[in-house]
Amino acid sequence: MSARTIAVLTSGGDAPGMNAAIRAVVRAGITSGLRVMGVRRGYNGLLSGDAFEMNLRSVSDIIHRGGTALYTARSPEFNTPEGVQRAADMCHKLGIDGVVVIGGDGSFRGARDLTGAGIPCIGIPGTIDNDIASSEYTIGFDTAMNTAVQMIDRLRDTTESHDRCSVVEVMGRRCGDLALQTGIAVGATTILVPEVPFDFQKDIIERMRFTQKTGKKHFIIIVAEGVGHVTELAEDIESQTGIESRATVLGHVQRGGSPTLRDRVVGSEMGYHAVELLSQGKSNRVIVVRNSKIIDLDITEALQAVRPFNIELYRIAHKISI
Repeated sequence: MSARTIAVLTSGGDAPGMNAAIRAVVRAGITSGLRVMGVRRGYNGLLSGDAFEMNLRSVSDIIHRGGTALYTARSPEFNTPEGVQRAADMCHKLGIDGVVVIGGDGSFRGARDLTGAGIPCIGIPGTIDNDIASSEYTIGFDTAMNTAVQMIDRLRDTTESHDRCSVVEVMGRRCGDLALQTGIAVGATTILVPEVPFDFQKDIIERMRFTQKTGKKHFIIIVAEGVGHVTELAEDIESQTGIESRATVLGHVQRGGSPTLRDRVVGSEMGYHAVELLSQGKSNRVIVVRNSKIIDLDITEALQAVRPFNIELYRIAHKISI
């Protein structure tokens, strides 16, 4: 049976472009004749019944804003069978027939469990790390990369002025996509990612010494969060090369800011597609990008997917950043 009342929530880490997806869900739902509820603070809000009916104007002037207008939170209680059943009971109490969940893999597992408890769910991938294996792209990734590039470009000014080496940590615990593409964009001497083991002497010191011989005097090393230890790396580089080295952790600044065009458009497309699926009575699906097209997969299939690291792009970066 197709949904009559749907809800939308954001879960896990916030990502620029989530608001575009929320806006699309609300407006596509209402124009399709559905009642749309907004749930505040993710699954926590679903457990407590913190939901309100949304209208066309509820999502005015949010498409250009970072973060999520519905707020987000992590919910240990929801990760239990009892918590899932409580959330399903609350959906019944509020008259919610289906839920659009915007978030990462953990959020999708929750959507799968909630579907199993009788509440149809559709997942939309929103995470700046681009670490959803089933999708080539996740909402927030492009904005985070552009933010990192802007910050590192500014850092380069002082790095070059003092003939220093800057060791910069960008986000990405399990996935090095953000580090890899940002590193290429800023011309980093070395890019360290969790997917590829590195040799300190060969991959950092020897590359720096080689480029010194060709006239290079300042250096940028990009390190994914999952590799870490940027302070120690900077200290070791300085002790071995004599080049003043500083560590910089960009941190949560990468999550914020106005979303790029790509994140606004992809978020809007995915939000629309999610409503279409619920309107057709479909559930337990996740919206993904495959071969540059937006499609949907079974959530269980999506969670089992393994996406290989783009080693060819990594090799290109190694060849040209010297």
